[in-house]
Amino acid sequence: MAEKLNFAEDLASFPVFGVVREAAKELGLDAYVVGGYVRDLILYRPNKDIDFVCVGSGVQWAERVGAKLGGVPVTVFKNFGTAMLRHGDYELEFVGARKESYRYDSRKPIVEDGTLEDDQKRRDFTINALAISLNEQTYGDLIDPFGGVEHLKQKMIKTPLEPAITFSDDPLRMMRAVRFAAQLDFDIDADTFQSIVEQQERLKIVSMERVIEELNKIILTPFPSYGFKLLFRSGLLQQFFPEMVALHGVEYVDNKAHKDNFYHTLQVLDNVSTVSYDLWLRWAAILHDIAKPVTKRFEQGHGWTFHGHEEKGARMVPGIFRRFKLPMDEKMKFVQKLVRLHLRPIVLAYDVTDSAVRRLLFEAGDDTDALMKLCRADITSKNAEKVKKFLGNFERVEQKMREVEEKDHVRNFQPPVTGDEIIRMFNLPPGPIIGEIKEEIKEAILEGKIRNDREEALGLLNKIVAEKGILKNELNPNERQK
Repeated sequence: MAEKLNFAEDLASFPVFGVVREAAKELGLDAYVVGGYVRDLILYRPNKDIDFVCVGSGVQWAERVGAKLGGVPVTVFKNFGTAMLRHGDYELEFVGARKESYRYDSRKPIVEDGTLEDDQKRRDFTINALAISLNEQTYGDLIDPFGGVEHLKQKMIKTPLEPAITFSDDPLRMMRAVRFAAQLDFDIDADTFQSIVEQQERLKIVSMERVIEELNKIILTPFPSYGFKLLFRSGLLQQFFPEMVALHGVEYVDNKAHKDNFYHTLQVLDNVSTVSYDLWLRWAAILHDIAKPVTKRFEQGHGWTFHGHEEKGARMVPGIFRRFKLPMDEKMKFVQKLVRLHLRPIVLAYDVTDSAVRRLLFEAGDDTDALMKLCRADITSKNAEKVKKFLGNFERVEQKMREVEEKDHVRNFQPPVTGDEIIRMFNLPPGPIIGEIKEEIKEAILEGKIRNDREEALGLLNKIVAEKGILKNELNPNERQK
């Protein structure tokens, strides 16, 4: 980590700082770079969001910068007194220094003009309260009133003011504390963490959208289990995700126990995160066993069971997504499908038949590879021999899947004969009978009675129609060629 307290050379490497500085000088503004960009500059982390603060009008400053950059459009947010513009891959945000005060029942502050010191005090954490001067006499100097550089060295998340004040003012900062700890692999200062524990219920005044925005950033960290453990131990997870909290704990009957499904889920999530950055595959890992608490039973002579937890879990997915304001589109359906199917490859490992493999490929479709990543991640035993055996079984299943798909092409199954064709060929009215015929053809293909081939499907179609007494005549030869 850099020891220097002046960053003029770093600023010189990015010409836009010169433009921003010149615009501030022309307007007579005291101007600074603040927040995450400064933090990441010290940590040598890339950051394309740059926040600028001035004592005066941030909007006027932004408009002058936009003009000096050749007429770059400026987006103004009047309610917040901020303005934003894009420069290449960078997003530049400008605001006038301000001080804030809060009502207890709201995280929306009353805002007044303020000094740089006021602005730094309102920041969430000391490592985000750093500023670099853009002013002529002090250009590049670091302004660090709360020891943020030292906390970066210590890998510590700490609030600039008393944590009770910081979190009471804006309870979302409790989620942000966990998020930054997870992203940076930092610890949370003991007093700061204790304040989160004491104020956990304040999170309820924050909109679900903002909570889940922070949660998704935690989920996308390299090892999201760390963030989830902090959420759980602080009590924050209990405020918005009771279904996941219910996974925690181990119950004993007749000296028989089941594994702790909370920590198992976190291990699966970490395992998935090592092979995929896909947010929705990670959500599938989080939710794959979500119904185990409601399906848990103890059977004498057998032990603990969770029969049907995959189907029950799949039915729970839409409700959780809806409550969390997550997209109710193909992303939700993808997660739901993986939760529903996550046990199927494991079952196949014991009895790998062509028919069962065809059905799995048919149901998983384009999501087969994601499903297999989830299933491999689901192997969390501490017994190395057991893991080796499971992985060997999965190799057999995947080899069989490759063989069956190459031969039968059911992964993206399209009916060899469509319902419209059946209606036209046999002059039938639309109705349930068309669906029944298509289902029989599909089942015959999945069972291996016929190949996934149009000619064989048409032959079976004739047979089905004749057996149902719909039409005695053979299929018109001209239709056979279509």
